[in-house]
Amino acid sequence: MYTDYYGLSFNPFDKQMVKEKDAFESEDFREMTARLEYLKEIRGIGVFTASPGMGKTFALRCFSKKLNPNLYQCAYLCLSTVSVQEFYRQLCEALGLESGFGKSQMFKSIQERLYYLYKEKRQPFICILDEAQYLNSSILRDLKMLMNQKYDSVNCFSLILCGEPYLNHILEKQVNEALRQRIVVHYNFHGLTDQEVPDYIRQKIRNAGGSPEIIDTAAISSVHSYSQGNPRLIDNVMTDAMTLGSQMEKKVIDAEVMLAAINNQALS
Repeated sequence: MYTDYYGLSFNPFDKQMVKEKDAFESEDFREMTARLEYLKEIRGIGVFTASPGMGKTFALRCFSKKLNPNLYQCAYLCLSTVSVQEFYRQLCEALGLESGFGKSQMFKSIQERLYYLYKEKRQPFICILDEAQYLNSSILRDLKMLMNQKYDSVNCFSLILCGEPYLNHILEKQVNEALRQRIVVHYNFHGLTDQEVPDYIRQKIRNAGGSPEIIDTAAISSVHSYSQGNPRLIDNVMTDAMTLGSQMEKKVIDAEVMLAAINNQALS
């Protein structure tokens, strides 16, 4: 196994092995976390967009993990193409409400519950909707109405919309003007910087008990050129490189090994 060959206790580039406490705090991660913390306090709508594999969902995971369950109630919904009715059912279940009613009754129950959590229980709701670029216009319209409480005088909960950059184009449409005006924080991921790529790779290797010296500078430069700062692409090609490096009996992953791994990724 390549993990044994390189003195690693596990594959540091396997997302299933990443613990929140070991998160690499890139500029994107810090910026998103700061905005989430702000949104948590003021309530309202936040929009976070990134290309696939940039790490926005992991940042959400870290944020939700740190929430005090005595102070906040949080729900994560990863929606694809669902109807308005199905959306309300999922939201009802997240709030602990009965979902076997019509849309209007579920809407009323949701609004009452949101206000109760905020005003009476002092435990505001934080709703995270991932893959929000797939939400249809009817759901986006109803999200705006859910935010309207007490003659639009109070924000009872935080709504976090996450998705691919196309979500920004959807929100720019005239039909979504009212919803867009309610957005209080907005951030788009840029990817790991030139300096962050080597730091990201070396930190992950250290987290698995390995030595950062198992990969040389030329190989890291190749990773950066290939990945353009996308963490998922880095993870994939690094896993390939370690597999190939151990098969080639290379104690140090060099440019030759990395280029072979990059070619493998291009063919997969």
